Amino acid sequence: MGLNRRTLLHAALLLIALAVPLTGNIYYTRFATQIAIYGMAALSVDLLLGFAGLVTFGQAAFFGVGAYAAGMLSVAGWTDAFIVWPAAVAVTMVCALVIGALALRTAGFQFIMVTLAFAQMIYYIGQSLRDYGGDNGFALPGRNHLDGLLTLRNHVTFYYVVLALLVLVLVVALRLVHSQFGMVIRGGRDNERRLAAIGFPPYRYKLVAFVIAGGIAGLAGALMANHASFVSPAIMSWQMSGELLAMVILGSPGTLIGPIFGAAIYLLFEQILSDYTEHWMLYFGPLLVVRVLFIREGLWGFLVRAFGAQEAPQAPPDLAGDAIPAASGSEGGGGR
Repeated sequence: MGLNRRTLLHAALLLIALAVPLTGNIYYTRFATQIAIYGMAALSVDLLLGFAGLVTFGQAAFFGVGAYAAGMLSVAGWTDAFIVWPAAVAVTMVCALVIGALALRTAGFQFIMVTLAFAQMIYYIGQSLRDYGGDNGFALPGRNHLDGLLTLRNHVTFYYVVLALLVLVLVVALRLVHSQFGMVIRGGRDNERRLAAIGFPPYRYKLVAFVIAGGIAGLAGALMANHASFVSPAIMSWQMSGELLAMVILGSPGTLIGPIFGAAIYLLFEQILSDYTEHWMLYFGPLLVVRVLFIREGLWGFLVRAFGAQEAPQAPPDLAGDAIPAASGSEGGGGR
């Protein structure tokens, strides 16, 4: 019964998302596109926070690197999305590999500060790019196209492409966290020593998760560059990382769908409250306090529970039993 209701809830939300352009209002379509892009970026944060137990303040840097990579390629004349977007993801993943290789040698508060430091370094690098507007940013000549077969200038077409990519990323991420790899990173979150004792090196698995999350954020950044037709260092600031964390916390960490829902609520509140005051965060702050104190499972978890579609609680992975196959010595099996 819970599974059926959960499926109906997911289907209802997807239908609502598909129906947004049917209103005929371009403003709603563009706003829904923004929600989908930020939801993808928040999902990348949840992959680290909710499953690997890594609190990062540097995810906005990867979001910005993806945006800058897509913007620079577009300015250089590369307009095919099948080239630009994978290239942006690849550049971001290389950047995440370098940063993660160093940052993951720390833990806790030190990890937060290291990711923040790297994010600020990349932010100032963006400001120093005078050929690309420096602190003011630069405009793109136009949106990318899909191999010349499908133009993305139309807001509705672009929205459906972004929505399709969000669903694809969500499905892949769900399969990933429920695979052996997902059980290993969750096991490392709970007890790294025990994980290492049975032959699964936590550092390598966390680094892979860090790179994957960086790639997802880079894709979201490339989509944002196309959505706004503009890129500036502001999207790489530490405030952006804080906003992404707030979206995850507001939704439900460790669910992947919750951060997308949290992004929608966050942006809706920002849009509504900013019409009345520029100090909208003063009113949004108490909502986060209420969520932390009284809605422990997050807004998405509260909605799922209210809908009667909650899942049975999952036990932590049995690292000594059958949840993770015994290490075989090969790297693909989590060897020593």
